[in-house]
Amino acid sequence: MLSEQVPQAVAGLVEPVAKAHGLELVDVEFAPAGGRSVLRLILDREGGITVDDLARVSREVGDLLDANDTVPTGYTLECSSPGVNRPLKNQADFVRFCGKTVSVRTTTALDEAGGARNFSGVLLAASDDDIEIDDRSHGRLSVPYGLIEKARYEHDFARDLRGERD
Repeated sequence: MLSEQVPQAVAGLVEPVAKAHGLELVDVEFAPAGGRSVLRLILDREGGITVDDLARVSREVGDLLDANDTVPTGYTLECSSPGVNRPLKNQADFVRFCGKTVSVRTTTALDEAGGARNFSGVLLAASDDDIEIDDRSHGRLSVPYGLIEKARYEHDFARDLRGERD
C-alpha cells in the first residue's frame, strides 16, 4: 500500500472502533520516516476526551491495524486529542463551529480577496458546497470545500478570561 493511501485505509478501520467508544475520529496523519513512521489518530468527543479514552482506543486499534497489515512499514501509533484549536476537516465540523472564529488556508489564491490564501474571521455558514466566512481583512467570502487546504477553530482565550461562555 502506498503511504498516501494509509490515512484513508486506517480511517476505515478505526472509525467503527472510535464510534463504539463514543468518540469521533477527527483526523488520521501518517508521516513516513524511513524505517519507523508515525501514525497519529486525532480523537475527540463532546465535552472532551480523557487519557484513559485514548489509551483504550490505542490498545484496541493497535491490535486491529497489526492484524490487517494496514501500515506498510514499522510505525509508532499515537492517539491524541485535537487540542483547543482543533482542525476542521468536513462539512459537519464546519457546521458545528458556525458562529465561531476560524482560520482557513486555501490551495490557491482567491481573486475576490485580492489574491490572498489565508483568512481568519467568523464562520457564518457551511453549505453542501462551501463555507462563508466574515474575514477580518477581506469581508464576507465564500470558500468552496475543494479549495480548503487547512482550517482550524481558533479558540477565544480572551473571552474565557472575561468569564463569557457560549
